[in-house]
Amino acid sequence: MSHLAKWWRSERESWIVCGLCPQQCSMQDRVSGRCGARYAKDGRLWTKAWGVGTYPVADPVEKKPLYHFLPGSKVLSFGLLGCNLNCAFCQNWSLSTSHDYGTLQSLTPENCIQIALAQGCSAIAFTYNEPVISSEFCIEVSENAHRFGIKTIAVSNGYIRADAGNDLFDVIDAANIDLKSIDPDFYTKYCEGRLAPVLETLACLAQSERTWVELTNLLIPGLNDSESDIDRLLDWVLTNLGPDVPIHFSAFRPSHHMRTFPITPYDTLRRAKDRALACGAHYVYLGNVPQAQDTTCPNCQNEVIRRLNYTVAKYELLNGKCPECGTLIPGVYSGSTFLS
Repeated sequence: MSHLAKWWRSERESWIVCGLCPQQCSMQDRVSGRCGARYAKDGRLWTKAWGVGTYPVADPVEKKPLYHFLPGSKVLSFGLLGCNLNCAFCQNWSLSTSHDYGTLQSLTPENCIQIALAQGCSAIAFTYNEPVISSEFCIEVSENAHRFGIKTIAVSNGYIRADAGNDLFDVIDAANIDLKSIDPDFYTKYCEGRLAPVLETLACLAQSERTWVELTNLLIPGLNDSESDIDRLLDWVLTNLGPDVPIHFSAFRPSHHMRTFPITPYDTLRRAKDRALACGAHYVYLGNVPQAQDTTCPNCQNEVIRRLNYTVAKYELLNGKCPECGTLIPGVYSGSTFLS
């Protein structure tokens, strides 16, 4: 099913320029952009990323990963196909590199809500592939979800232009943004994109009173896991986002074009967490490993949330605060608004 796209302009006779993301693909009639979802036809831009999706699954919000957004709740997760980056190490490459939308099932804004309500989900998560390229669909699903008290989540690379990003994240309640490296050359060589737009998205979200944001950094042995890499990333994050944005250092698993690379050692992840805490980050977690999932008060070190395999085993927050010392633990909790 195709739908008229937003964020585009005409340029020269029969050429369309997509303005959704920094790639700004220029297309002739019947030609698709690099994401595979958006294409020119009859002098307008259309999107195939509409009204379809992967089979929706209810799973813990901690799997996104989001640890300060409705902890312990279920979210309805689904994705589409395609991506506006081309990461050699993609962990979901079978979806991000596919453009065969005919393999997906019908999934309208209306039945998304019905499924979420039937499964007792507090939120709907746009995940697996890159939700930016299906922004029109994500916006409509979000607007419908909010009418029923259901929140929405974007698990994204943050590679979007500012005006489109404002439109999308204005209706998104929480986002986990994947900051792949703080090195611009890394984005050019391994992702076929640019770092600067991702940093702009993160800085904008960190100032938002609408969207809760958390950050993921996938540590790939020998590519972005050196002490220098981690220190430079932490310096940017703490300077521009502040100490309260949760950071998830995640383990790489051999995938896509990097099947010969090793799995990230646990010691690398632990070293990254220790350095982050020493630099002043308040909430640092490890991903793709069972350790270091608990939330601790940065003031008194009291364990306020304990997690076991993405399941909340202990929850002691009182109105978003540590019960021992009263320190506010920023986030979005059941029955609360945005706390920061």
